[in-house]
Amino acid sequence: MNLCVIGTGYVGLVTGSCFAHKGHKVVCVDKDAEKIRVLNDGGMPIYEPGLEDIVKACRKDKRLRFVTDIAEGMKDAEVIFVCVDTPPTASGTADLSAIENVARQIARHLTRYVVVVEKSTVPVKTGDKVHKTILRHAPKGITCDVVSNPEFLREGSAMKDALNPDRVVLGVTSPKAAEVMKKLYADVTCPVLVTDIASAELIKHASNSFLATKISFINAVAVVCEMSGADIQLVAQGMGLDPRIGSKFLSAGLGYGGSCFPKDVAAFEQIARELGFDFSLLGEVQKINQEMRQRFLRKVEEELWIVKGKTLAVWGLAFKPDTDDIREAPAIELIQRLLEKGASVQAHDPQAMKKAQKVLPGLTCCDSAEEAAKGADALLLCTEWPVFRDFPLAKLKKLLKHPVVLDGRNLYDPVAMRAAGFDYRSVGRA
Repeated sequence: MNLCVIGTGYVGLVTGSCFAHKGHKVVCVDKDAEKIRVLNDGGMPIYEPGLEDIVKACRKDKRLRFVTDIAEGMKDAEVIFVCVDTPPTASGTADLSAIENVARQIARHLTRYVVVVEKSTVPVKTGDKVHKTILRHAPKGITCDVVSNPEFLREGSAMKDALNPDRVVLGVTSPKAAEVMKKLYADVTCPVLVTDIASAELIKHASNSFLATKISFINAVAVVCEMSGADIQLVAQGMGLDPRIGSKFLSAGLGYGGSCFPKDVAAFEQIARELGFDFSLLGEVQKINQEMRQRFLRKVEEELWIVKGKTLAVWGLAFKPDTDDIREAPAIELIQRLLEKGASVQAHDPQAMKKAQKVLPGLTCCDSAEEAAKGADALLLCTEWPVFRDFPLAKLKKLLKHPVVLDGRNLYDPVAMRAAGFDYRSVGRA
């Protein structure tokens, strides 16, 4: 099929390249001329394992193109994916101005029936507004259908998730649109759930909010563990053995970050409020998540007393491994607080240092974990990259000025750390 993907951010680039990899002809459109230039020159605006190789192969086979002209992108398209950003406003609602702008542009260039697909995460009822906007501005007699097809991509494994999804959700309003989308996803082996648009839109917000709730719950339990002398990893293991609970998303630490969970939880709470329901549980989820960062900062101050004038090593800047995404990353907020208190911070991350330096001009970025640790008064572990897990403890002890490690991701074994001579603190473990 001929596809157009509007927006070459994280979701758009992964979506477009994976459909091209499956044999479809895809044109990706973005108004950012510099980003399109980088992509056409063989560069990558984001880091995602496997993405660069697939983009390169699909461009070589002429199944994937990048343009700035939406009319050119839509020219032969049977399905148009809308993958533009929906950032949060001050109140927590999603800013849908980009969605409306794209809907108007699609309408302006429509010449025949197409299926317009919401891929961006949007509030419930957005699909209806997109459809009305397109029909209002489209040439007389030209129709379209709008479909909600939420993405469930995990940064770090997004290519696998897109090529082999665990479910496909299609929110439709007509049998014709359903058939087009079923044809597009004919190769998948996972369940395909066909719903109304409102239900599909809610599935994404509800899914992300539930997972964020699970993370905040285990982090709250970790606080109780610290106060009682229990071990959060053993508690989580026991909980996870219950098939009704499961073991995923039960890792205590600095809390969730990234582009989805913080934004979607806040948006879902606001959506419910606008509909007349006080979803106060989600407010507590966000509160606990923020408190975990503050608790970790207090641990740093308890260990070092005065952080002013101290040199701190930070391992990990991205909000999770296998990505360069620093949006809402706990490490970024933590470093900002430490810099404000007068500390010097030298950090290393395998992928996220360039982006971190843009938002933290006072940060010293190091080419290796070893360089970051050298001469530091303490080491703060903020992202569980494998390179940090495998770092030799004896070597680490020699590099640090003082053998102090604060582990925000429970990456190390407390017994082994103390046996190696470290003053070691983690999350939810005595």
